[in-house]
Amino acid sequence: MTSLLASLMRPGVFGSLLLAVAFAAAWEWLPGLAGIPPFIIPPLSDVLAESLRMLRIDALITHTGITLAEVAVGFLLGCLLGMVVGYGLGMSPTAEMMLSPYILALQIAPKVAFAPLFVMWFGYTVYPKILVAVLIVFFPVMVNVLGAMRTVDRDMVNLVRSFSAGRFQIFWKLEFPASMPALFSGLRIASTLAVIGVVVGEMVGGNTGLGYLLVFGEGQANTAMVFVTIILLTVIGILAYAAVIIAERSVLHYLPKRNLGPA
Repeated sequence: MTSLLASLMRPGVFGSLLLAVAFAAAWEWLPGLAGIPPFIIPPLSDVLAESLRMLRIDALITHTGITLAEVAVGFLLGCLLGMVVGYGLGMSPTAEMMLSPYILALQIAPKVAFAPLFVMWFGYTVYPKILVAVLIVFFPVMVNVLGAMRTVDRDMVNLVRSFSAGRFQIFWKLEFPASMPALFSGLRIASTLAVIGVVVGEMVGGNTGLGYLLVFGEGQANTAMVFVTIILLTVIGILAYAAVIIAERSVLHYLPKRNLGPA
């Protein structure tokens, strides 16, 4: 209990809590004082009341669970695909030269524009949402991994080769560990983009999930429902980002930690 209180009293944490309280108070009272009607910006109390109504009537927990599962699957598959392609291109300059124009063309194309196409191909199922998430997650992971592979110290590679190390041994003992910081930087970005991909898929062709509730709330002109959905999507993004941070701290425990104390 004492350690928890000590953590909460740290300047950064305490200041963040104060900002959260100030934001909640401003959200509750400022729209009314400024004469903004509730259908434009509903007070925080109305949003909380709407969330309770959605829990009872609109199966909010079920829709949230579906979106969370789709985000997790899309994130994992997209990261795996990005790692495989990134490491593969990094190990083979010839393959990189051959495939780079096509990967670049796919990267330039708006990923969200593929959502209607996936819906036409796979129908109103879970697959279009996951595929959009995979497509969006793939690029930051692949680019970070490929960039890390390009910057590996060539002198170290030559030194390992002088000990008769094979190509796979060079990758596993030198290139893969050296790329881990860049990989986790890509995973941080991908964890938030996965939420965007799933929501786009649900909004274009879905009858479940928070993206569907977002469109439903818009159609009903229920601003409070839209705010509830946005808040829950933000929470899912924060959870995904936090999971990456926890994994990063576990894997990259040997890196020096940032000093948050006074200078």
